[in-house]
Amino acid sequence: MPKQLTDVVVIDAVRTAFGRAGEKGLFWKTRAEDLCVPLLKSLIERNPGLEPSMIEDSIWGVTNQVKEQGGTIGRMIPILAEWGWEIPGCSIDRMCASGLTAIGFSVSHIASGMADCLIAGGVEHMGHLPMGFMRDPHPRAEELLGGPSAFNMGMTAENIHDRYQQFTKEMADEYARNCQEKTDRAIRAGKMKDMIIPIEVELADGTRMTADSDQQPRPGTTLEGLAGLKTPFREEGGRVTAGNASGLNDGAAVVLLMSGAMAEKGGFQPKMRWVASAAAGVDPTVMGIAPVPATEKVLKKAGLTMDDIDIIEINEAFAVQALFFLDHFGLQPDDPRVNQWGGAIAFGHPLAASGPRLVAFLCGIFRENPQARYGLTTMCVGRGQGYSIIWENTK
Repeated sequence: MPKQLTDVVVIDAVRTAFGRAGEKGLFWKTRAEDLCVPLLKSLIERNPGLEPSMIEDSIWGVTNQVKEQGGTIGRMIPILAEWGWEIPGCSIDRMCASGLTAIGFSVSHIASGMADCLIAGGVEHMGHLPMGFMRDPHPRAEELLGGPSAFNMGMTAENIHDRYQQFTKEMADEYARNCQEKTDRAIRAGKMKDMIIPIEVELADGTRMTADSDQQPRPGTTLEGLAGLKTPFREEGGRVTAGNASGLNDGAAVVLLMSGAMAEKGGFQPKMRWVASAAAGVDPTVMGIAPVPATEKVLKKAGLTMDDIDIIEINEAFAVQALFFLDHFGLQPDDPRVNQWGGAIAFGHPLAASGPRLVAFLCGIFRENPQARYGLTTMCVGRGQGYSIIWENTK
């Protein structure tokens, strides 16, 4: 057993396109498992020398672990990919951060010397399994979580607006418009091509197509258009809309992790190295503020400050949540370090798939910015949690 932590590196990170949840979505007739299998096959194709027998565990984040996403999907995915029976697997639920937690747990496994090569991913088919589907909260849950709004993420965002009134709807809309612009520039520049694995799918009308681009982005979004949207979580005086919040989406993403020693021995080129991880809990009725304490924790563990972080990938569940985070750390809403390719307000947020998506984005941005040293991936989580990981560029 090593006395020191083993270096952990990211070798590759890929994802599906993100589709809209529902009958008009790309993946309405595609099962959750079948979103994941092509990703595993692509890892073998993209990484010469990688064999399924080298994978020691398959750890997947899944928020709604019922029906097609139940039955320990982390175990079933490599079997469906025809990797054999020898690869174990499990499923993890930390709601929105399930996939990022799967990565964090996998990192810990390798860092402790218990494994050298793992896959960690996340999948969510919100069209087939909507948020809260088949949930049965404890009778005391509402009381102990602070009230009914803790169960409705849109209401928790409205609560942040209430508690921190300096973050106005106009600011949220401006942040959302900027996100759509960054996303459009990134897509037109081909930034998504390397990470999105095309999947042949059947649509609701029976036609077939190749799903190779995200369905959610809305290029050309204007402040005027955003201002006119309904506020579904609060009819009078509401500030959270479909335009300044992430969408309901289907998608999957996976990360290939190795020990530094295994990567060097096998000739694999690391994209980035793990530095530190941290989770935090807050008042569930304002769950969106939780990336702040999680990031404060992880910076302390890493011996760094926010000034040391060159690239920030924050999951935009809601614009107000991102605004709170940036303001706390003294950053402007348009800080060039933040979500350079856009975020979940444009791309969508298929819950457990979003954490690995952040990692894939960070890998790509690191590659384009060899002078950048440290990057942050951070998320808020339903029921009042935050999860943050710091990575170091290996380029």
